[in-house]
Parts: sequence; C-alpha cells; structure tokens
Amino acid sequence: MTTAETPRQIAWHRRRASIARTWREFAGQRAALVGLVLLGATVVVALLLPLISDQSGLDVTKATGEPLSPPNGDFWLGTDNFGRSVLLMTIWGTRISLLVGFSAALLSVVIGTLIGITAAHFGGWVSATLLRFTDFFLVLPSLILAIALSAVLPKGVGTIIVAIGLTAWPSTARLVRAQTLTIESRPYIERAHALGGGHLHVIGKHVLPGVMPLVLANTTLVVGNAVIADATLSFLGVGDPNSVTWGLVLESALNNGAISRGAWWNVLPPGIAIVLVVLFFTLVGRGLETVLNPRLKK
Repeated sequence: MTTAETPRQIAWHRRRASIARTWREFAGQRAALVGLVLLGATVVVALLLPLISDQSGLDVTKATGEPLSPPNGDFWLGTDNFGRSVLLMTIWGTRISLLVGFSAALLSVVIGTLIGITAAHFGGWVSATLLRFTDFFLVLPSLILAIALSAVLPKGVGTIIVAIGLTAWPSTARLVRAQTLTIESRPYIERAHALGGGHLHVIGKHVLPGVMPLVLANTTLVVGNAVIADATLSFLGVGDPNSVTWGLVLESALNNGAISRGAWWNVLPPGIAIVLVVLFFTLVGRGLETVLNPRLKK
C-alpha cells in the first residue's frame, strides 16, 4: 500500500517536471545549446587558469619577448609593446571580464527585480515614484554615467562592477514590472489575498516564482552587455589599471602605436574574445527567452 503524497512532494514533482520540460525545449535549439557548451568551457578555463597557466608573464619586468613581435613558435599570437604574450594576456583577461560581467549583472538584476516587483505590487504613489525614478535612469546615457562613477570612485574592479550595475538595471525593472502585473491579475492571487496572505507571502510564494524564469533569461543578456561595458570603460582609461582586461589590452595597443605599425596581432585577439563571449551569452539568453517568455511561445 502506497502512502499519499504530501502537497510539498506534489509541488516538488511538478517543479522537477517543469525543469525537465524546459531543458528539453532549450536543448532542442541547436544554437542555444552550442552557446551554452562554449560558454561553460570558457568559464571552466577562467576558473582553472591559476592551475594551468603562469601569471608572472603578465609582469612587464618579466617579459621575455621582443616588443610587437609577430606570431611565432614561442608566442602564438605575438607580443605587445612590452614583449608580453598577447595569448597569455587574452586568456587572463577572461577572468576579469567574466567576474565583472557576472557581478555587475547580478547587481543590476537584483536592483531591477526589487524595483519592478515593488512598483507593480503596491501600485499607487509607490509605483508612480519608482517609475519616474526608472525613467530618469533610462534617459541618462548609461555609458556616460558609468564613466562618471568610475572617475569619481577609487579605481578598481569593484568600482567597475558598481558603475555598470547601477546603470544597467532599468530595463530589468521594466520587464519585471510587466511580468508581475500579469501574474497579479490571475485568480489565485486574489484567493491568496482573500485567505489573508500578506505582501511578503504573495510576493515570495507567487510573484517571485513566476518572475524568476524571465529574470534568468534576461540575466544572461545583461552579462553580455556588462562585458562590453567593462571593455569600453577599460579602453577609455577609467578601468582598473592593475588588472589585465581585454579593454586595457586594446587601449595599450592604441596608445603605443600598434595599429599604425601594423601589429594586428595586438588588436584582433582581445577584440575577437569580446565578440565571442558576448555571442555565447546572447545565444544562451535568446534560447532561454524563447523557452521561458510566454509571449514568444508558439
């Protein structure tokens, strides 16, 4: 004789079935699956770099190559103006770019989710105030605002994360607000209120589970934008000068005449790395959005 399942067990089985169904739909998109595999490989390489590569080659005082040497057997992607390996700099730049991308995206998504849910759930003057606040950040050029914050605050990776995170949340807030309004118009939300459910209960038990799939899909796209913003800030000279990033490599190549001297190997690798990482995030994000966004389902 089998015992009846508890409501908690039933909810858990339904959640597992939903996750399995979502994965099957996502895996059916070849481009998204390829992007996920390549993105996973990039993250693994970035995490294992201290074990498989020596960081000392990034120090200009320990450089062993000739300045702006073209690709050869010793330096597969050539050297920069200090004689450092461009391949080594490009690979190590992955760590900072992914760290900034994930951290800044997490910060912006948390801010945007909180503001979006609060504006939609409470409505009235709270919603009007938060929407005006969001509109203010939307009309401001986010890059210029990030440059201003980076110039005022002490230079460092943390400053770049804060600068990007504080300027990238409005789009998430708009998306979350729209999805929250859709969820709160459903009958089970009215039943929850009628049964005495408070704000925290309704938001935690009903709104957040319904919003999080779209937030997850949007986060992957925000990470790609954060990687571009990080490279842009570093290229403009307001990034962390003590960290090797793709934008800093490009800035060094520009300032030291690599482009005018035809040293293409000093420019293309970090540029291609930026394009590829952003492409991986975009493929995964679009795939998740297609699966998780109800408006895009056929």
